[in-house]
Amino acid sequence: MKFSTDKYGGKYTEKNETLFTVGNGNIGMRGDTEEKSLSVHKGTYINGFFDSETILYGENAYGYAKNHQTILNLPDPKLIELTVDGFPFGLDKKLGCVSNFKMELNEDTGIMTRETDWAPLGKENSESSISIYTERLASFVHPNCAVIKYTVTNTSPNSEEISISSFIDTSVQNILAEFDPRKGAKFRHKPLIIDSSNSDDGKMTFTAHTAKSGLYLAGAVVAKIEGYQWTKCEVRDESPVSIAKITLKPAETLVHYKYICYVCGKSDRDLLKDAVAECQFFASEGFDKACVEQKKYLDDFWDIAGISIEGDSESEEALRFNLFHLLQSAGRSGKVSIAAKGLTSEGYEGHFFWDTESYVCPVFTYVAPEIASKLLEYRGIILDKARERAKIMNLKGALYPWRTIDGEETSAYFPAGTAQYHINADILFALNRFLNAHGDKKIDGKIVEEMFAESSRMYQSLGSYSTSGLSKGKFVINDVTGPDEYTAVVNNNAFTNLMVREIFELSQERSGAAATAEEKAAWKQTAENIYIPFDDKEKIYPQDGSFMEKADWDFENTPASNYPLLLHYHPLVIYRHRVLKQPDLVLAQFLLSGRFSLAEKIRNYEFYEKYTTGDSSLSHCIMSIMAAECRQIPKAMDYLKKTVRMDIDDLNGNSNDGIHTACMAGSWMSIVYGFAGFHDYNGRYSFTPRLPAEWKKLKFSMTLKGGVLDICLSHDEAIYTLRRNSLEKISFYHFNKDVSLNPGESKAFRVKPKLEAVLFDLDGVITNTAPLHYRAWKEMADREGLFFNEKINERLLGISREDSLEEILKANAVQWPEEKKKEICAKKNMRYVELLQTLTPDDILPGILSLLEELKRRNIKASLASASKNAGAIVNALGISEYFAAMADPSQVQKSKPAPDIFLDAAEKADVWYDNCIGIEDSQAGIFALNKAGIKAVGINKNNELECTDLQLHSTSELTIETLLRMFD
Repeated sequence: MKFSTDKYGGKYTEKNETLFTVGNGNIGMRGDTEEKSLSVHKGTYINGFFDSETILYGENAYGYAKNHQTILNLPDPKLIELTVDGFPFGLDKKLGCVSNFKMELNEDTGIMTRETDWAPLGKENSESSISIYTERLASFVHPNCAVIKYTVTNTSPNSEEISISSFIDTSVQNILAEFDPRKGAKFRHKPLIIDSSNSDDGKMTFTAHTAKSGLYLAGAVVAKIEGYQWTKCEVRDESPVSIAKITLKPAETLVHYKYICYVCGKSDRDLLKDAVAECQFFASEGFDKACVEQKKYLDDFWDIAGISIEGDSESEEALRFNLFHLLQSAGRSGKVSIAAKGLTSEGYEGHFFWDTESYVCPVFTYVAPEIASKLLEYRGIILDKARERAKIMNLKGALYPWRTIDGEETSAYFPAGTAQYHINADILFALNRFLNAHGDKKIDGKIVEEMFAESSRMYQSLGSYSTSGLSKGKFVINDVTGPDEYTAVVNNNAFTNLMVREIFELSQERSGAAATAEEKAAWKQTAENIYIPFDDKEKIYPQDGSFMEKADWDFENTPASNYPLLLHYHPLVIYRHRVLKQPDLVLAQFLLSGRFSLAEKIRNYEFYEKYTTGDSSLSHCIMSIMAAECRQIPKAMDYLKKTVRMDIDDLNGNSNDGIHTACMAGSWMSIVYGFAGFHDYNGRYSFTPRLPAEWKKLKFSMTLKGGVLDICLSHDEAIYTLRRNSLEKISFYHFNKDVSLNPGESKAFRVKPKLEAVLFDLDGVITNTAPLHYRAWKEMADREGLFFNEKINERLLGISREDSLEEILKANAVQWPEEKKKEICAKKNMRYVELLQTLTPDDILPGILSLLEELKRRNIKASLASASKNAGAIVNALGISEYFAAMADPSQVQKSKPAPDIFLDAAEKADVWYDNCIGIEDSQAGIFALNKAGIKAVGINKNNELECTDLQLHSTSELTIETLLRMFD
């Protein structure tokens, strides 16, 4: 596939420079044009090559980060200046007329091209014109090397005098910081010192060193012109240049090759020698060989990484673009990682964040594990610096930096930086995912053990046992910041505590010989006693200990121009409100998927969605994944569009400053974890496909357990194929069905829902116990002097006993203490149970018994989804218990209807996937519960007064198996 544009100049220039970057994980070259004219920021970078600058604080304190670290914009080897009959070539209208322009990034060949048809200013009609075609690649096979092929064709009927000057431009600089804290360097000195420059017969070199970070750089360029010699070679202001003057006859072509090699290290010893030797070898192999190698590398990559979306070519093309940029940006040496902006700019100063492990590593774990292993290996290499940081922060073990290049913490704003202690857990969670997928031999086992042991020691020393409040007796972690940067320095951030618990548990095995038995026992005890905030009223997990006490952000009166909020409001204003920059608890529910019920996921997703601004590019992909899991497919698709086209469409208005690598990775995650329903928690793999209506088919591949699994999904079926060259059998789940595949084996499974279970409400569907409830409540109300009538009773349909009493008290404007409410509920239930003794099979509603019999005959399960704690006694009294394969346990669900809990539990108890169920209800609360659960809803109401049903019937007598089966046609 190819990404292209015919737009240039003005607002398009910087965006093009970002999007058309070429890189190989080590070297990156922005997509700026070879000439300076109309270029905004000419950038060339080496992953991890940086300089430092002391951080200036108005008020300093112990433990603050000491130094900025900023990736350096290196001498520009791309610069080529051209004149035609003395007229300088450039896209600027002041220089000439552009009659054709196109830039193209070919993700299959790894080559960026530009074609331009141009005539000098004032000569547009005098038959003086040229065509320029440039090709540029950064070699995936030779990580220090890149090459440019620059072709000039005389398209005029006259001979043209061409002057070409090919440079290594040492005058380039970093962009300096502006108000926006996300971009710009803070240098108060010249960060890169040029030590030597030379130009001799097309061989150009330089050496340099950083001012403070102790790094050295050598660059070599072999410049050639087919059939011509360089006229002059010199050094201008430390910039090597090779110059040629050539007469081009009509239709003749000039071809200039520029072979580039940059080598860096912590010593200048032999760097220049190495750069020259490698560059000369690369040049001797030639441009065509470089292209062949590049194509082969990418063929192998796309063989696994490629994704096909039939019915949505726009998303497919954008996803491929994103994956290509991730490939270009990720370090391969194990000594560096992947920067937030990749190798496309200096945004975020080229730092590595926890984004790598939580967003990028999942992608490479399954499409290019050799890259994922190197990203994780980097964290092992900087472990000693993490140990040093832990000591500074008065902690045991090791504390990883929130943002860094070489392992030193560089975040100058500790509330949203250093306070994010979840970073260790993010790293180890990603490491555990990788080890589960590919085995323990892919990464140094000793380092793995040390990382787990040191992180657990750090977390054990970070927290303490609470002596008061809701958390009394529990292990708490105070004054931390979670992933959401709009809430800072809080107690018991739920994400942090949940992830820390996970690490304590994983460390029982993963820390191996690096931890003692006593330490492991202590971590186990802490994991069992860690405090997880939970709001008993809302039945949600508060983001932290104070989140529920805060006022809502005034979204209604916040203009669109004030987003992102961080650029328009003081942090304290933001911190004291319920407002999120990105998902926090919802992210935990994605990562720790097996820890939460679907009902919890739905409830927490819906609660936090209204507070999540999406100001972070990390936001939309997680919301897309969880919307898909919560059965909200159109909403998931909306979030995907914001994710997959974030940079292509410049949705945040800052693609000029570099790509958003985590967001790009998130687009893959949205599709694979979201719409394909992939789950991998704790090494249990499953797929629960739920494609958007407009998608016809989704195809992708994954590496797993030494093999490659090909997945083909449609609305009707899923086909899983384990390639023949795979090493061993793999097992996973399709929905809730166990699947095993041997190498070379393929199996197909149904995706289209079919009726496998009917979930019955009890009152008003199977029998009518409402009069008995009414009588018991009425007797209680009369005894207590409360008003109660049929109208109030209607509000009690489908809700729990406790919630029913709350409705009665609300109607009477009365408040009771909790003890009295418990006592009254117990007495009401005792009276109700007495009244149940009057039930007989004659009290079964019309049509129900015959339906139950037909379901049993067809092996379609019946499951009871009643909020009544007496449901078992009722079906026994009615004599129909034999027909029910399962019954939901109302005591085990967190929230009653209209929450979806009871129906989801009924489906799970029946061991039937939710999509293959139908729920039958007579209350509006029950219908809403089915809607939230994503289960087809049949409403029973004689007046057709129920909203949001898939089918509404006047009476249970109309319920037949044929009617229910037609709902799946």
